[in-house]
Amino acid sequence: MPIIALIIIGAAAGFLATRLMRIEADIPTTMLIGIVGALVGGLILRTLLAVMGWLSGFVGAVLGALLVIWIWQTYFRR
Repeated sequence: MPIIALIIIGAAAGFLATRLMRIEADIPTTMLIGIVGALVGGLILRTLLAVMGWLSGFVGAVLGALLVIWIWQTYFRR
């Protein structure tokens, strides 16, 4: 990912995180929090997906089935 995109995404994530946690921080600190959080979160998510790939597939299948049932009940059931 280009460094500019990382900075923009990090700034947005840091801004949102500092607001959700009710922390007052300056702009560089907010950006740093977001960039580090994106790196940490990305590593954790990739590790979880690698370890629990089958579980995430199962959850995706259940969510897909729920969506199909909702569409069927909403649009095709008379």
